[in-house]
Amino acid sequence: MLSRLPYLAWWYIRSLFGRKTPLQSVIFILDQCNLRCKHCSVYAIATPRIKSYEQIREELLYCYNAGSRFVDFEGGELYLWKDGAYRIDDVIDLAHEIGFWSATITTNAQLPFVGSHADQIWVSMDGVGPVHDDIRGTGVFRRLEQHIADYRQQGGVKPLGVNMVINNQNVDDVLNALEYVRQNPYIDTISLNFHTPFEETKDLFLDPIRRNGTIDTLIEYKRKGYPIMNTIPGLKAMKMDNGVTRCTDKYCWITNFIFSDGSRAPKCMGFVHQVCDRCGFSMGGEMYALYHLDPRTILAGLKLRT
Repeated sequence: MLSRLPYLAWWYIRSLFGRKTPLQSVIFILDQCNLRCKHCSVYAIATPRIKSYEQIREELLYCYNAGSRFVDFEGGELYLWKDGAYRIDDVIDLAHEIGFWSATITTNAQLPFVGSHADQIWVSMDGVGPVHDDIRGTGVFRRLEQHIADYRQQGGVKPLGVNMVINNQNVDDVLNALEYVRQNPYIDTISLNFHTPFEETKDLFLDPIRRNGTIDTLIEYKRKGYPIMNTIPGLKAMKMDNGVTRCTDKYCWITNFIFSDGSRAPKCMGFVHQVCDRCGFSMGGEMYALYHLDPRTILAGLKLRT
């Protein structure tokens, strides 16, 4: 990682002079999914958009040439993606060949991912057992547990975390989720987000008072040593004052996005839909802390990406 520090320093200094280029990219490669989650409307798309391998190559080159060195692949469900003989591991290999330092995937873990080539795997988890199933479907949590265990037991050594989006249906299960992750030998960390109120799912939005209290609790458990990916500065930046989050979109240009329809944006879907004032993405808080050079966030980021 030391060999990359000159680039990171150069990137930061350039940004101070107005050259705001991405350091991380998020590329959605399909909007086809095998679940019907309450907080998501992808399953309702009549004709799912699925990118070709060559389109993904062009998008990766675009992001790399723009300055990005980390890429996260998103869906839909990535393990449904295919283009002829190509599968998601071929896309990850392509990112490495182009020069990306890290390629990360997010999966709902309903299909096996043993042998994944990703540098880090994130599994979507909305609670433990029936809480998760109530949001995603009967039997989903059992398959999630099995496929995580299979990955580890069959030689998977790359970092594996779960990603929880807190809303008004699962907020009471947050401490249970933290304890579950701490006790699970196959899971390294948990990332905590809050539901962002897009029009289709705004009823899941957690009120600001409850959100701030939950963040205080997460900070307390982080200090106790629970394996929470979010840094304390990042969590604090996610608090809301007068109904508005502290981490505005001012620093979200650090990550650029390419959506499943091929459209490109310098910031996330929250910016596109103008809900940044109620953003719940942990990435927003962490980017705020990163740009303000908080050493805890910088060290956590280096550890996470190496």
